[in-house]
Amino acid sequence: MAWSRYQLGLAALMLLTGSINTLAAKWADNFSAGGCGGTEEHGFQHPFLQAVGMFLGEFSCLAVFYLLVWRDRRQPEPSMDPSQPFNPLLFLPPALCDMTGTSIMYVALNMTSASSFQMLRGSVIIFTGLLSVAFLGRRLELSQWLGILVTIVGLVVVGLADLHGSDHQKHKLSEVITGDLLIVMAQVVVAIQMVLEEKFVYKHDVHPLRAVGTEGFFGFLILALLLVPMYYIPAGSFSGNPRRTLEDALDAFCQMDQPLIALALLGNISSIAFFNFAGISVTKEISATTRMVLDSLRTLVIWAVSLALGWETFHGLEILGFGVLRGAALYNGLHRVLLARVPRHGDESGAGAEREGLLHGDSTAINGET
Repeated sequence: MAWSRYQLGLAALMLLTGSINTLAAKWADNFSAGGCGGTEEHGFQHPFLQAVGMFLGEFSCLAVFYLLVWRDRRQPEPSMDPSQPFNPLLFLPPALCDMTGTSIMYVALNMTSASSFQMLRGSVIIFTGLLSVAFLGRRLELSQWLGILVTIVGLVVVGLADLHGSDHQKHKLSEVITGDLLIVMAQVVVAIQMVLEEKFVYKHDVHPLRAVGTEGFFGFLILALLLVPMYYIPAGSFSGNPRRTLEDALDAFCQMDQPLIALALLGNISSIAFFNFAGISVTKEISATTRMVLDSLRTLVIWAVSLALGWETFHGLEILGFGVLRGAALYNGLHRVLLARVPRHGDESGAGAEREGLLHGDSTAINGET
């Protein structure tokens, strides 16, 4: 069945905002500007402040949720299910994982390319699969084990591409290796977040936008408070600010006098909110399969834009590195959905399979982004 204009718009919005989220963060990292007190020009390296901004974007999803509830209640026949009672503190453990994983990934983004950053995030299915077996008692199918294997091969290829790529002109080889390892390590934390959400949160049937917003609230509040001690904790050469502390939020705000830095941060904050809204809407209006495919296409868009802007140069191994995407497709059961859509005599269940096929096996974190 052909998509309506509304569905096409949702798909385009998800692909566009998802790509902008990573590209805007990397764009900000590429800028240099003077800091507070007339300090000399230096790179904008403030990963923890960027993470606070991302959680602010997620927090804004709560406003969207209550706006939708208000609009629904004004209808003659409300269609939204009444909220189930739940303890908001249930979201605290996943939010802490989200906060940790996101912060580590923003640190890593300062050290490696945007396309490698996005591709290496695909390693989350390896750790999600293993943890779901260990802690949720799940039995993985053969296709899921194959998906994990293909992903591992893809990650090795991406790592080799980074070792031989020309992005080292901007980043030292040691920085690239450290950044790649940090991204993979962060996916362990993200996988723990997914397991916690599935074990303790999903059974309460909380609206996805409310779930994203609640996690965003906890992440924003805690990480914003942590910026205070980070201002005083020495970090040596690991730090990118003049004071050599773990994070210097004041220096970041002074650097935002450069309008393009402020624009990049605004793009990062707003895009994560629209991305979560569009992703949830795509699952509802089209299918979970489509959402997964669009999320994979996001990596291609980020890679293509990075090449076009000269942030990195073409390397043939990166093409093979897209095996990460094929691994994710296998793990999430895309092959079953495609087979189900093959016309069979007297079988009209293909569209239903596409809509529901991944909903019971989709291993995507509530916030859909870190």
